[in-house]
Amino acid sequence: MGRYIRHACAFCALLLAALLVNAARVQVVQSRVYDDNPANRRAEIARYGRPRGDILVGGEPVTGSVDTGEQLRYERTYKNGPLYAPVTGFASQSYGTTFLEHAGDGVLSGTDPELSPLPLWNDVTRRLAPAGNVVTTLNRAAQEAAYRGLAGRKGAVAAVEPATGRVLALVSSPSYDPGVLSGNGEAVAAAWSRLNHDPEKPMLNRAVRQTYPPGSTFKVVTAAAALDAGLVTDLDARTDSPDPYQLPGATNRLTNEADGCRDASLRSAFEWSCNTVFAKLGVDVGVRNMVATARAFGFNDSGLRIPFSVAPSTFDPHVDRAQLALSSIGQYNTRATPLQMAMVAAAVADRGQLRTPYLVERTTRRGGETLAGSGAHPVRQVINPSTAERLKELMADVVREGTGTRAAIPGALVGGKTGTAQHGVGNSGMPYAWFVSWAQADNSMDPQVAVAVVVEDASANRGEISGGGDAAPIARDVMRAVLGR
Repeated sequence: MGRYIRHACAFCALLLAALLVNAARVQVVQSRVYDDNPANRRAEIARYGRPRGDILVGGEPVTGSVDTGEQLRYERTYKNGPLYAPVTGFASQSYGTTFLEHAGDGVLSGTDPELSPLPLWNDVTRRLAPAGNVVTTLNRAAQEAAYRGLAGRKGAVAAVEPATGRVLALVSSPSYDPGVLSGNGEAVAAAWSRLNHDPEKPMLNRAVRQTYPPGSTFKVVTAAAALDAGLVTDLDARTDSPDPYQLPGATNRLTNEADGCRDASLRSAFEWSCNTVFAKLGVDVGVRNMVATARAFGFNDSGLRIPFSVAPSTFDPHVDRAQLALSSIGQYNTRATPLQMAMVAAAVADRGQLRTPYLVERTTRRGGETLAGSGAHPVRQVINPSTAERLKELMADVVREGTGTRAAIPGALVGGKTGTAQHGVGNSGMPYAWFVSWAQADNSMDPQVAVAVVVEDASANRGEISGGGDAAPIARDVMRAVLGR
């Protein structure tokens, strides 16, 4: 009898061991298979079973969470949602995440292993660490000034700090409230459909995901290429520039909105934005040098992230001389995001050095301890320092007595460049009004802000002045907010 009992015990022990091995196989070896199975909602329930971490602006959260009491318990909320939508994006139980909600999802959802001091133990227990926060570089006053200035008109504003690359403002208009997409009910589906079919495209982030012909603001790049190449050595010397200018190898002739552009000096041509002078300068510089200078400023870079991706701005390297002339005044295939043009202004302001822009200052644990800083941000010398100084002088002249006088700020040195970009079939569309600028308080050693503004449906006339009339006042208010004036 004892032998049978021993055999039964051994068999039971074997069954127990097999059970444990199978449990280990299911929970460890095959855990990923079950975790990724669409029928398994445990991860989703756990994800929304606690409040999400916050995105902070100026030390204050612009996001929150609300307890719905449903199975997916917590939904995302937003404070001043339309104001910060181009930065936060949305966090939706139905449609996923975008922008900082997506780029910082590991920290905000609590799934980043760096949030836990014992990540291996958390893996075993399947316990999530408390969600962390994302601290942005935004200047609240500048963000509000940009949004207020656009006043619902289609357009965008980007502002950066030249000495660091910190993004101070990022606004797109018209905007939307990301909170309407947070849940998973019929109302959310209806909001998603409405927003996606809205012809005004409120979910399009025009500051970083839309490229425009930059028009005459691109003349900053063309002037930089000409100065660096030594084609212009004296800002006040007359240039050999006919008016009108017949495009090389073509029958078309380029004209100007302003008078007095024939053989104008670079200073006068920049101040009054003479198309003929800059088109000819671009041709004289040549495709290779124009492409190299544009690329140095950031054009044709498909890898820029802030930390979410930015649409590449483009300067076509495969052009003939006539196309190069048009490209050099910001037309033909030349395209730029507002962030890219803010980077151009920042490089001029900072002695020809360009810092890679970034939007996240640091990530933190719930208690505020720093999890990760912004890290090292590459800097490159885009143009010669002497070229940058002369460009600063030219841009200051535009604000002092040229087309950008409405950007002037008492107690500060301001440089700028207006632009009107033609578009549409036969240039039939209402021009885009541009203004790029930088500002330096009188008591400061260096410029503190660089801004780019584009207004898609400019209300002014079709001339160069629309950049000064529609976009310059918005840039001025953003710069004043940063300078505290």
